Amino acid sequence: MSLLPRSLFGRLVLILVCGLLAAQALTFALIWYERARASQSMMLGYLGRDVASSVAMLERLPPGERAGWLAMLERRTYRYRLGAVASSHARTPVFDDPAGASVAHSLGPGYRVEVEGGVADAQRRLHLRLRDGTPLAIELAPAGMPFAQWLPALLAAQLGLLGLSCWWAVRLATRPLGQLAQAAEALTPNQGASPLPEHGPVEVAQAARSFNAMQARIAGHLQERTRMLAAIAHDLQTPVTRMRLRTELMDDDAERDKWQADLAEMQALIQEGIAYARSAHAAAEPAVRFDPDALLDALAADYRDAGQPVSVEGAIGTPLLSRPQALRRIVTNLVDNGLKFGHGVTIDAGREEGRVSIAVLDRGPGIPEDQLAAVLQPFYRLEGSRNAATGGSGLGLAIAHELALALGGTLTLSNRPGGGLSARLALPLQAG
Repeated sequence: MSLLPRSLFGRLVLILVCGLLAAQALTFALIWYERARASQSMMLGYLGRDVASSVAMLERLPPGERAGWLAMLERRTYRYRLGAVASSHARTPVFDDPAGASVAHSLGPGYRVEVEGGVADAQRRLHLRLRDGTPLAIELAPAGMPFAQWLPALLAAQLGLLGLSCWWAVRLATRPLGQLAQAAEALTPNQGASPLPEHGPVEVAQAARSFNAMQARIAGHLQERTRMLAAIAHDLQTPVTRMRLRTELMDDDAERDKWQADLAEMQALIQEGIAYARSAHAAAEPAVRFDPDALLDALAADYRDAGQPVSVEGAIGTPLLSRPQALRRIVTNLVDNGLKFGHGVTIDAGREEGRVSIAVLDRGPGIPEDQLAAVLQPFYRLEGSRNAATGGSGLGLAIAHELALALGGTLTLSNRPGGGLSARLALPLQAG
């Protein structure tokens, strides 16, 4: 499982924040190291002078008063002890110890300074003898540089400012990508998305112009396609009507019936072609607020009056802002399809995850799983029970699919357990 965020926004923020934090930490470490070295150099120079002054004071004090002055001579990183002190490490000359060398240099050649412990040890001692032979030990206890009380607050403020700056910069950079993705999702074969604003950085403006141009070309191609289909279907009606009139004058009844059956099939195909072309312009119907439950009940009642077993189960329970005529056409096509191949149809209505769900259920032979998506394409007809002889022109489901897209919804087909088909229409509560 990847620890990186899935979104481009999250990944860019993470990369920038980590990079800035690393740079900030490295800068802080270098400054701290340089400050520590400078402070150490200053401390060594101060240590030698301070110890030399303290030793000079102890030399002038009577031996009985020296112990009382040790507490006043003590510093944060070292203190003095008079008398013999047991050594835990061997004593060495001061040449390799910076602190010892500094003290020996400040005291001069009259004092022999020895070092107990190494530079890396947490505690070490410098040993020498006063002029009267009294042993004096200087216990060194190096301590880290103290932090200022305001330093953590300053670092937290810097990190917060860096994080906020990264978040704002990445948001400005990735927002156009999100708008482009939303516009691409809103672009449907029947309904173009609103043009993207063509402003901002050069790359963003160029991408927006390219997308708007692509959207306009797609809309033009689709309009040309639907106009051509509507024109062909409309022009075919006149010769078909003339041919039907001529068949009425035929003397051979059997031949006349065959011709009329073929012409009736052609006429139905032409009408469905015109209906499919008109479905591409469903967005022209104004969106109104209506009661979808009343529409479904009235639709089922019309079928029952015609002797068709159609029932409604469930309820949406809220007004819907959409296009009622387009919705009625979708449900009608789905119900007609179910009645043609099944024995009774049930309309199951409800709401799922903030969307309206209308499922048309039948108990027909269903559709093979590998062809559930293909049957939504125009003029696609299944072999078998739903073939050209019994399945019509193959435009009913295509028209319903086109209208569903025009309403901003989706049409999904699935086979029901036990047999039959489920055609589920999902629509937003607020359709444009």
